[in-house]
Amino acid sequence: MNQNMKKYLFFGFLLIAFVANAQKTLKYDSTMKIGKAGYRVFCMNRSNEQNVLNIRPIGFKAEVREVNIELRAKVSAAEIEDLNNDGFPDLVIYLLDNTNKTTLFSIVSKENESLEPIILPDIMNDMQLSKGYRGNDEFKLVEGILFRKFPIYEADTAIKAPTNKARQIMYRVIRSDQPGSWKYKPFKNFEMVVDKK
Repeated sequence: MNQNMKKYLFFGFLLIAFVANAQKTLKYDSTMKIGKAGYRVFCMNRSNEQNVLNIRPIGFKAEVREVNIELRAKVSAAEIEDLNNDGFPDLVIYLLDNTNKTTLFSIVSKENESLEPIILPDIMNDMQLSKGYRGNDEFKLVEGILFRKFPIYEADTAIKAPTNKARQIMYRVIRSDQPGSWKYKPFKNFEMVVDKK
């Protein structure tokens, strides 16, 4: 193998390593629409300690301004859906903090004229749903329903491995008691057997 070929291979491997490393900290930039209305979600994802999430409504009334929110997390994904069945696009953004815990930032479009938050209640405030809970949540939207799944642990905190069961909770979006906001309300939950990894 000649000297030039070795140089090309060396720089090729360097480029692959650089791209692979850069993908771990890639910015999040996605535009999602239902019909003509939707959102552009942008975050540089530089650090779990300090980020700015930018949400720009698309196809909304001119008075609706973009939103900038400071985060102590990175954006891992976002989905658009009509969560409250009013015919307008709502947004769910999945955030990953420095402990790899997934949380949500969600908003409802109020007739494409303003934005209102959707609150996910703290699972620890529900004795039944939080039984055996230690995090590791997975979330997904399916036809306007938010699905949350997590492994179930024994009550004994000395046991570090989860059981072979997981709990799945299904949430609907309803009006909150607080004016100008919405909330996720659990309406069904069940346990399932999962394969241990």
